[in-house]
Amino acid sequence: MSTASALKDIQRKLDPEFDRLFREHHTFVYRTAYSIVGRVEDADDVVQTVFLRLLRREFPPDLTKSPKAYLYRAAFNAAISVIRSRRRRDLESVEEVETPVASPIPGVDEDARLELYDAIAQLRPTAAQILILRYVHDYDLAQIAKTLGKTRGTVAVSLFRSRALLKKKIRAMRTKR
Repeated sequence: MSTASALKDIQRKLDPEFDRLFREHHTFVYRTAYSIVGRVEDADDVVQTVFLRLLRREFPPDLTKSPKAYLYRAAFNAAISVIRSRRRRDLESVEEVETPVASPIPGVDEDARLELYDAIAQLRPTAAQILILRYVHDYDLAQIAKTLGKTRGTVAVSLFRSRALLKKKIRAMRTKR
């Protein structure tokens, strides 16, 4: 496919509905991504990936019922992919030192923040999603249940277990140092 035909294809798909969807949910997708990856550049990449994938799909999903739920899951999955690829890249080039970014969590140093992101990335996807929706997006249990298609009780139990598992993973990482 030539660049010109690809551009025409994108312009054809770029309708007012997609524009509205992007404007309404851009910040939400960015916050979700940033809460997982912890870097502005990576969060921007996740936002771009999510919306470009949506734009390029031959048969786009029906987003009339809950676009936020779909975009949240898409952002979450793309952000976890970034964390995993970053971990692989870091293992391949241990000598490369990265310039630290100021911690977005007040009073938390960079090492602790990175430990938290690594521990979240090790959780099951649903567990990590529940934690992020609760503590980053400040959703209550009912909102989380609706977004993820689960019962309120299931979300409450999962939240409790996920917090305990997250603490355990962070302690394990600290003892390995």
